[in-house]
Amino acid sequence: MEKEEKKTTGTRTIVGVRFRSAGKVYYFDPGQLEIKRGAKVIVETSRGVEFGTVVGDPMVMENKKINQPLKQVIRLATPEDIEKEALNRIREREAFRLCQEKIRRHDLDMKLIDAEYTFDNSKILFYFTADGRVDFRDLVRDLAGVFRTRIELRQIGVRDETKIMGGYGICGRPLCCRAYLSDFVPVSIRMAKEQNLSLNPTKISGSCGRLMCCLKYEEDTYEELNRSLPKPGDEVRGNDGLTGEVESVNVLRQRVRILVEVDDEKEIHEYGVEDITVTRKRRRGQARTPKKEKEPKEQKELEKLEHEERKPRKGRNRD
Repeated sequence: MEKEEKKTTGTRTIVGVRFRSAGKVYYFDPGQLEIKRGAKVIVETSRGVEFGTVVGDPMVMENKKINQPLKQVIRLATPEDIEKEALNRIREREAFRLCQEKIRRHDLDMKLIDAEYTFDNSKILFYFTADGRVDFRDLVRDLAGVFRTRIELRQIGVRDETKIMGGYGICGRPLCCRAYLSDFVPVSIRMAKEQNLSLNPTKISGSCGRLMCCLKYEEDTYEELNRSLPKPGDEVRGNDGLTGEVESVNVLRQRVRILVEVDDEKEIHEYGVEDITVTRKRRRGQARTPKKEKEPKEQKELEKLEHEERKPRKGRNRD
């Protein structure tokens, strides 16, 4: 009992280690080693001995916040280790080529994405995508006969595929998932609505075909700004005494456009959010004006995006 309490009380020093660019960060115990940010280290994981890069200086964390047990850093990488890691990257390209040939020979409906050697060469992992389940047992036996080591084939999702392959987004910058995102966060169509974005699937989907990760970036800001704004269709009164229905809102500028009646004519007046008072909220589900129905095809695509977003994600892990 006392040993269990010690594990959950007190603090310890940890370091974050990343194994591939923009990959997930895993934490290890540095022990007595003097480790700094950017150092190359050799650590033991559930996949075997691995070569990684320290992403930050050692930090102190409470034991209760650490997933126990915490594995130790074996050593700082030597020049020989760094050379071996570079050689593994070269060998991976050859393994990828050979695996593609075997896939064609076995006529398997799968797309090979990446090949990865563990640092100690005890295993080769091949990542692939496929529409459904694939019986690759014969392929594994064939590959094991060629490489004389353990073979693992892992099916991944389209987001992980895009993260591995890389590319550029519609903003003209390298894809966030490839550049720095360590984990994928849930993204929903509600975020696009909150930011008054077009619900056209081609405009809010990323290179992977899923909802763009960047919809999440400003979600908190838009939620905070929207709290102070009325909704389109609400009835408001301006500081000049005119009353009308909210036509549209500018979230970032905190401005509201309302449709008012002046001398039997309808006009659009614009006010700052601080210059209006809401007199009546539009009932939930009540359409403020006759609206053209969304195209069935577009609606189905949005529903598909939402459904795919809720699916459990497959990918790499070293836990």
